[in-house]
Amino acid sequence: MATGKIDGIIKFANGSAVMLVGGNNIGRIGVLQSLEKHPGSFEIAHVKDSSGKLFSTRLQNIIIIGDGKTPAISIPKGEGLKFTLMEELKKKVVDSDNEDDDEEEAADEDSDK
Repeated sequence: MATGKIDGIIKFANGSAVMLVGGNNIGRIGVLQSLEKHPGSFEIAHVKDSSGKLFSTRLQNIIIIGDGKTPAISIPKGEGLKFTLMEELKKKVVDSDNEDDDEEEAADEDSDK
């Protein structure tokens, strides 16, 4: 990438890794399942993410980032998954509990010395 030369070509086909760059699902990453063509209207792309959730978006909102399940680019934190508000809250609670446990263990070790 430092030279700016093209490393390879990735085909636009079913089973390709895609990233959404527009719409309500922006930032999500998944595998292209199928395309629907609607003459006179928008083409629809059906995508499945790594957690197994299926969603649809306009074809213009996706870009191909790799062949199969392996992307050719680095994936951002969170692996492009979208969580509901309840899932995010649960994850934050679990993370904060783990941090509290680590702090208690460190305090116990200090008091034992």
